[in-house]
Amino acid sequence: MERSVKSYLSEFVEIMTKEGLEDLVIQSFSNSYYKILEGSTGTLSEAEIEPPVKENLIDYDKLESATSSPLEKLAVIKLNGGLGTSMGLKKAKTLLKIKGENNFLDVIAKQILHLRKESGKDIPLIFMHSFNTQKDSLSYLEKYSTLALPHIPLDFLQNKFPKIKLNDLSPLKNENDNFNWNPPGHGEIYTALAISGVLDKLITEGFEFAFISNSDNLGAVIDEKILAHFAEEKLPFMMEVCKRTEMDKKGGHLAQTKRGQLMLRETAQCPDDEVALFQNINRYSYFNTNNLWVNLKALKQRLYETRYLLPLTMILNKKEVDGEKVYQVESAMGAAISVFKNSRAIIVNRDRFAPVKKTNDMMAILSDAYELTPENKLELVNEYDHVPHIELNEEFYKDINDFEKRFAGGIPSLKKCKSLIVTGDVYFGRNVEIKGNVRITKNRHLDNILLEDEEI
Repeated sequence: MERSVKSYLSEFVEIMTKEGLEDLVIQSFSNSYYKILEGSTGTLSEAEIEPPVKENLIDYDKLESATSSPLEKLAVIKLNGGLGTSMGLKKAKTLLKIKGENNFLDVIAKQILHLRKESGKDIPLIFMHSFNTQKDSLSYLEKYSTLALPHIPLDFLQNKFPKIKLNDLSPLKNENDNFNWNPPGHGEIYTALAISGVLDKLITEGFEFAFISNSDNLGAVIDEKILAHFAEEKLPFMMEVCKRTEMDKKGGHLAQTKRGQLMLRETAQCPDDEVALFQNINRYSYFNTNNLWVNLKALKQRLYETRYLLPLTMILNKKEVDGEKVYQVESAMGAAISVFKNSRAIIVNRDRFAPVKKTNDMMAILSDAYELTPENKLELVNEYDHVPHIELNEEFYKDINDFEKRFAGGIPSLKKCKSLIVTGDVYFGRNVEIKGNVRITKNRHLDNILLEDEEI
């Protein structure tokens, strides 16, 4: 057994070396591979964790408004590595139009350009791309000639890991080489920042803080009240969290170790026999928005101490490629909350969390439940002051092309909608308005109709 283990590890190293990956990336993968060989599953049991105590939490609503904040010391980093495969996409998800002719990248770019103009501060915008999204995204962003600042790169590249066959822990060798690799989760951002030289460049240019968030979450805008508090308290790391609802119970949650160190537990890290406790929103009341505030000098120091490999909890994602079951070794960037002493979580309002993971989310963003303000911020204008709860039958709506076909007449008005559940195959025409709670179970075409608190 030992001989075969060694030969597989050397194969992985050889594959990654041929691909031109940095030694640090190979070391990071090797560390995880050793853990897998030792039988580690990346799970975190209830015996190891507990709910976070009040002392580790900050309430956004109780913070005083900021009279000033160190905007000139802030860099904005957006994760833009997703292809939107859950919606059937084969290009960067952020190239999808969401408001008029604006796609995600347009909104993000315009937000930063507007803030620079209003504040008079040169705030850098930097994207972390994957090998799947870099070319298309940078090509699109060329239209914003002033977006890149002198001496600060507009992007850096996330690395990649080889996929591991589940049956014998050997490398996947699909005919299509792209299928043999996966981005190693957004937790790899810290190593990638160091390897790319972007971290040192930012510190050299006088930047002290970074606001990091997902490109598909247009609620993640710079908030000077949060920045001012983060800077004043001299915190090394702060995560924005929201209250979990029943809708969020299957996702990851905030916890802490028995010694009081904040940490994150993702769905893939929950033991099978603890799902009920994992989903108990009264016990674990907060989820990670993936909006993170990082002190750059503290990050550099922590990277130095860990030889540029932060000890983030390994996540083993089980996937299938052409019928072959594989592991994808990943980590979550929010997991870094556990590697900084004195890290904190700040409880924010739900409007700072508006991600687009599925066509359900896409429908809400495209609708009139959201407006784009003159500052290019996405603002929720739903009458119920929350995002409409939308469930679309995945058989008909999961793929973006199928989705667009069924909304050829436009997205229905949802600004007075509480929930919309569609189990039938429904084609929406023009002037459809949804109010209150509506359920559509039959196959039909809808045109010029108001549906209010009913099932059809």
